[in-house]
Amino acid sequence: MKHEIIHNLTNNFESHSNQTEDGVEFWLARDLQHLLAYTKWDNFIGVISKAKTACEISGESIEDHFANVGKMVLMSSFLL
Repeated sequence: MKHEIIHNLTNNFESHSNQTEDGVEFWLARDLQHLLAYTKWDNFIGVISKAKTACEISGESIEDHFANVGKMVLMSSFLL
């Protein structure tokens, strides 16, 4: 049973990955937020901060693994 759950979770995460033109795979934090069942962005910011700390403690460069990316939100206006 555990093997099936892990397989399903892995497939779910992989299906939400993005890829650069050079073939580098990445995930957007907003997508991960929902995949990990965080309903509030403010709560997920703490998770990102802890992940950055773990990255740094392991000797990796945060800049190599976390990019500050903004996602544009399109707003439409309606005329009444």
